[in-house]
Amino acid sequence: MFRLGLIINPYAGLGGSVGLKGSDGEAIRSEALARGAEMRAPQRMARALQFLLAFRDQIEIFCFAGDMGESAAHALGFTTYVIGVAQSIPSEASDTCAAATALLNESVDLILFAGGDGTARLIADVIGIRQPVLGVPSGVKMHSGVYAISPEAAGEIVKQLLTGQLVNIAERDVKDIDEDAFRNGQVRARFYGTLLVPEDSQFLQQVKNAGTERDELAQLDVAQEMIQQLQPDTLYLVGPGSTTHLFLQELGLNGSLLGVDILLNNELISVDVTASQIMAQLGQFTGPVKMIITAIGGQGHILGRGNQQFTPEVLKRVGKENIIIIAARGKMLALNGRPLLVDTNDPQLDKTFSGYARVITGYNESIMYPVGYSAVDDSQ
Repeated sequence: MFRLGLIINPYAGLGGSVGLKGSDGEAIRSEALARGAEMRAPQRMARALQFLLAFRDQIEIFCFAGDMGESAAHALGFTTYVIGVAQSIPSEASDTCAAATALLNESVDLILFAGGDGTARLIADVIGIRQPVLGVPSGVKMHSGVYAISPEAAGEIVKQLLTGQLVNIAERDVKDIDEDAFRNGQVRARFYGTLLVPEDSQFLQQVKNAGTERDELAQLDVAQEMIQQLQPDTLYLVGPGSTTHLFLQELGLNGSLLGVDILLNNELISVDVTASQIMAQLGQFTGPVKMIITAIGGQGHILGRGNQQFTPEVLKRVGKENIIIIAARGKMLALNGRPLLVDTNDPQLDKTFSGYARVITGYNESIMYPVGYSAVDDSQ
């Protein structure tokens, strides 16, 4: 039997769609729920476990009660052993640490956790490199290299272990940012430690890369090309990132570095909007709508990391054909041939993005580049 430990931070990623850029702290969680945010982490863990249903009889799951693991595993019919219960309702950081400690003492084969960089930090503090772990990406800010590229990809890596395939185990970096500074438009990321992770270059996401001065010069060319392509009386949803932010600055506009802004006729009509505010604006606007997004350096995600305001509902309303990707050539080359990635929390929608997309990489310059949703055959 494969002894699989589960840890779910139910509130991971809660602030993404409502524009809060994180979920750390009780006040932020309360604000996110008040704005109508929904808990994504339990559902994303369930997607990873669904990929393992064919191996259900070979897996024993150890976890804390309720939303921290038991509910997701039990609902899918896995043999489940509850080894603890959260001491706080809702669960807090101390409960994540307690679950990690309990699973370490159980000597499970692998700990599968659903959360964000804050969750990874807590697990790294408790476990370090004494126990293999793997993250199901569920947070807003995803700088660490300990996560699969999607819930299904996490399931695929576990499946490889179950079927005796040779999977490297390697130390991967845990990074996190200051959420308060992040909400004020400042990215302060730092290294916090390492975790021991089953490594698969196809299914494991990379650590987010920071830009360089040379990148910024290349981004200016991208910004100028995007400005040349702007059309009158067209609503533009401008996603977060340094490349898109520089584009707005070149228009003389003070947009939000890490939020979603709405542009019409070279003027910002809304700044740092939530998913519901985007849908409200789309409901009122009768003209053409386009979306401008960029790729996360090193990882390649274009949707589902840091821009959860672009919910599946928003993306379906805008349409794939109206999404513009901008990224300097150096950022694309740094992917070393790995595809751009989409993880919108809607697997069927993700599939529609697979194929090739045009990417604006400079002034009068663009390339065709492959886009993948998880590189996993989930028909099994």
